[in-house]
Formats: sequence, C-alpha cells, structure tokens
Amino acid sequence: MFKKILLFIFLIFSLNANDKFIVLCYHNIEDNPKDSDIMSITTDKFIQQLNWLSNHGYTPISIDDLIAAKNGEKKLPPKAVLLTFDDAYRKFYSRVYPILKAFKYPAVLAVVGKWMESKSNEKFLYGDKMKKRDLLLSWEEIKEMSDSGLVEIASHSYDLHHGVLANPQGNMEPAATTRIYNPKTKKYEDDESYFKRIEKDLKKSSDLIYQKIGKRPRVIVWPYGEYNKFTIKIAKRFGMKITFTLDDGSNNLDDLPAVKRILLYGNDSLNDFIWQVKNPDKKRIQRVVHIDLDYIYDDDPIQQEKNLGILLDRIKEYKISTVYLQAFADPDGDGVADALYFPNRHLPMRADLFNRVSWQLYTRCGVERIYAWMPVLAFDIKENKKLFVKAYDEKKRSSYIDKNAYKRLSPFNEKSRKIIKEIYEDLAKFTPIQGILFHDDAYFSDFEDANEEALNVYKSNGFPKSIEKIKEDKFLLKKWTSFKTDFLIDFTKEIENVVREYRPNIKTARNIYAQVVLNPKSEEWFAQNFEKFLYAYDYTAIMAMPYMEKAKNPKKWFELLIEKVKKYPIGLKKSVFELQSVDWRRNKKIDSKILANQMKLLQKNGVLNFGYYPDDFIKNHPDKKIIHSVISLNRYPFIRR
Repeated sequence: MFKKILLFIFLIFSLNANDKFIVLCYHNIEDNPKDSDIMSITTDKFIQQLNWLSNHGYTPISIDDLIAAKNGEKKLPPKAVLLTFDDAYRKFYSRVYPILKAFKYPAVLAVVGKWMESKSNEKFLYGDKMKKRDLLLSWEEIKEMSDSGLVEIASHSYDLHHGVLANPQGNMEPAATTRIYNPKTKKYEDDESYFKRIEKDLKKSSDLIYQKIGKRPRVIVWPYGEYNKFTIKIAKRFGMKITFTLDDGSNNLDDLPAVKRILLYGNDSLNDFIWQVKNPDKKRIQRVVHIDLDYIYDDDPIQQEKNLGILLDRIKEYKISTVYLQAFADPDGDGVADALYFPNRHLPMRADLFNRVSWQLYTRCGVERIYAWMPVLAFDIKENKKLFVKAYDEKKRSSYIDKNAYKRLSPFNEKSRKIIKEIYEDLAKFTPIQGILFHDDAYFSDFEDANEEALNVYKSNGFPKSIEKIKEDKFLLKKWTSFKTDFLIDFTKEIENVVREYRPNIKTARNIYAQVVLNPKSEEWFAQNFEKFLYAYDYTAIMAMPYMEKAKNPKKWFELLIEKVKKYPIGLKKSVFELQSVDWRRNKKIDSKILANQMKLLQKNGVLNFGYYPDDFIKNHPDKKIIHSVISLNRYPFIRR
C-alpha cells in the first residue's frame, strides 16, 4: 500500500516538474550595513547574487506568473526564482528598486502595518529593539513601486511581528501562532479569542494597504515564518490566497497556500548562496540528543531553572541539529504517561514545562528541530478497562491486560482514539514543536489486540472474530499481522494530521525495535515493519541498543544492523540510530568512550544520522568532553548549515 502511495506521489511530482520554483528571502539591503541585524546584506553582495542567477539560467517570476500558472494559463520557466523582501526597509527604494529595474526582476515587498503608521519622530518595536521610523519606506514610495507593476506589495500582518507571552515562565513567542498566557487568570487564550485576534489583525492590514495604495494585498508573508492552517484560512478569507513561510525547500504550484523560502544572511558568501540555491531540498544530517523532562522537573522552581540552565549550556556546546524532548511525565519509568508537561484535557499536568524548554532549546541553543517525544497509546487514563489493549490467553481462552507490557489504550476503540488525538491536539496548540517522535509503545504482540472492539474490527475486515482461530492458519496470521502493522501506521498518520492543523511543517519519526530490522519475521511479535516505516515517516528511529538486545558482540551486532539497513535504498537516508547510554539490564552507565567508539563505528560504516538516550546532563553522562567531538555537527563530518 505504501509503495503504491509513493509511486503516485512520484508520478504527480513528475507531471508538475515544470511548475517548480524557489523563493529567496531578503531583508535589508544597503551599501554599508551598520545594523547589527545579521540579515542585512550589502548592495554589492546583492548585485553579485543577481548576476550569478542571471548567468546560470535562473528566470525571475512574479506573483502574476504564479497565479497564471496555477490557473493553467502558462507554465513556469525552468529554474524559476522569486525574490521577496521583508519589513519594507527604506533602502529598498534607493538601492533595491533601481537594481530590480536594471535586471527586470519582479519582487514581493512585505509591509508591517503598525510599523508604517508610526510617526516620523517615533520609534517602533522590532523584535526586542526599538528602531527609528525613518528606517522604513514611506507610503508614497511604496505606492510608486506598486504602480510600476514590478513590485508586489504584501501584508506582513498589521501587528503580529512581535512576541506574546507564551507560558508562565515568561517566554515571548510569535504572535501569529501562540496562544497568549494570562498570568492573572493563569489561563491560555481560547480558540474563539485567538481566531478573532488573527482575523482583526489581517483585516486591518488589508484595509490599511488598500487605503494607502489602492490595492488589497494578494499575498501575506508570515512574521518569523510562523503560521498554521487556521491563519492560512483566515488570510484566504481576506483575499490573501498566497502566503509565504520560512520553511526550507523548493516549491510547486500546490504550495501556494504556504510557500517555502530560502532565508539569506549578511554573512553568507557567494558559495553559500550558490549552495542554498542549488540544494533547496537537501536533507540535514540528524544528530540527536534524547532528553527526559523528568530530569529537569523539580518541585522547587528555582532548582528547576538551574537544571534547565545546565541542559542549555550542554546542548549549545554540542552544536547538534535535533532534540527528542519528552513531553510526558513518567516518574516510575514504566514508559506509560502518568501526566503531561503541557496543558491538556485528559491527564494531569505535572508542570507547564515543555513549552519553556523547547523554546529555550530552539532560540538559545540553535537546535533546528525539537521533536516532542510522545506515546502513541500508553496513556494512563483512569477509565474502564474496555479502553485498553488486551492480550489473549490461549489456555484460559480469555483476554486480559498484560501487566508485563506497556499499558496501552486500544486504537480500535473509538473513545480511546478520540482521547489520544485530543491530547496531541493540545500538544500542538500550546507548544512550539517542529516534529513528533512516536514512542516504542505502538506495537501489538502476536496475542494482541484482543479488545472486544478490536475483534469486531477484525471481523469487519474479513478475519475470524477469534485470535485463536487466526493463529491456527499461518496465512491468516501473516495477513492479520500486516493488517495490524498498517492499522498502527494509519493511526499515527491521523495523529500527524491533527498536529499539522497547528504545526503544518512538522517532521515525524517513529521508534522501531532493532529486532524488527534484523529479522523481518519478528513483525509478527511487534506489528512493526521497517520498510513500511521508511515510507510512512520522515525518519525511523532504530533502537540500536545492543545491551538491551543481549548482544554478545556489540561491534558485530552493529555491523549486521547497518548491513540490514543498507539493503533499502533509502535506509541510511531516513534512519536515525539511537544508541543507549545506560545498560538498563545491569543498571549501569555505559562508559562514554565506548559510546563515542560506537558513534565512530556508525560513521565508518556510512551512518550519518544518530543520537543517544538518555542524556543525564546533571551528572554529565555521557561525558561531554568525550562525546562532543563525535556528535557535534561543527566538528565531524563537515556539513553545510
């Protein structure tokens, strides 16, 4: 099924190959930037970049070109490129506009309404700094450029280009996607208030631009690149059917509701620029540290902040790309979520902590993606037993909840499914995440699920309503195993779709047991399949833990595991090898040198995506002096960033 889906996607992509385009995101352009803003680019460098584009076959396009191509009236040219400029800096008129006319390059200019309404002797708040109004264009200049037909004036919101209070700890996060926290009521902005706030802002922006230049904006550029499916729907209602983000990658015409852009910096060399233009879809190498929020949590808020500080210093020094961050509380270590670290409808909130930690990791440590590490099924909901996965006892010929396995909500039960999806919805609504790591609790043994509703689902899909009868027939057993594997994958895709309503650009990863990779026949014991995972998720996180698997020779075990992964064309590209820093069977920490050597062994055999779990940053295990040189992306191997 997943191969057919992949083939269909490939065919669609091939049919639309001529409709591909890239978008470049600029900010301020001036001769000698004095601003400390790292996105200010010199005029000379800007001309150099346009010359390179012109000399290498890139063709400038406009918003009119995109709309015409979307309507089937024309095809985009090969190597189509669109230029965008955020914030409406004053130098755009004196520096950029003449250059655009000389090159005959159209562009999009994004305007923040509230900034523009500041008086000439006033200052406006840009991020966390106050800047003078004369840094920006006048409306007269904007209208002149709009009337030329060369410059498309876009909304950059009226007043969403700032942070709002996002949690009790005081973090300020993007206004367009953040539910505002009220410290007096200790509550978050509800759906109705949030939607009204966004609607009011986008309407005000559209009205202002129309008043000043006689045209309503057809485009909105999201401040900080932050958006969700609700902001897109609201923008469309006000005539802005094309929106620009800061997501990485190239585009096709189906991407017009959320166009990806390449963000350019003042310190980029021409080689940096060329690399980004030529490789917009290049996958980043994944270096992962898997972090337990239970290590940070403390009843004492002061100690909790100290713990967080230790973690941030460590991760900042590591220079890694990815953190798998636990979003659930599991103080007893059974792998089941007893509580959560974010506001939600179904479980106690141990502390409103996930938002704080994820934002600090993202903004202070340069981590590109924070994956919320979450169970798929293992939530300790205090409900009746009908909601949970049950195993079948062949001797007693009855079903029971297996106390030696994860306590899991049954995905075959509609109420359980609703609870799980609502938990994930709350996660996406209240926390800034860039990914989800689905925990290893999403499995079924060859005696599961014997929940009554599961049996009914089997029957409706052509199986006997009896696990005993299914297991008597090898063909039926194989078919049933595959059905359960697909059922779990499909359920995680439903969860993913819920999250994407609020966090459209998330990536997904899912844990898989190494045994499934080493021996595909073991799918029967787990309802997991490595090949299907590779096509279903952005990454498959292989639990490459030899001590947990009782491997007699860890080196040979790793080599065999890598060999198995390499048999799949996208195996290494889409797999993350998760190492263990603790031998739980012997309750002993693994020597940091051994862990570092395992990482070197992975690299030697062509593995680039790897990480480890857990990270005991309080006790410095693994030792950062030993691990840093192996896991850091700034050390080895060299990677374009």
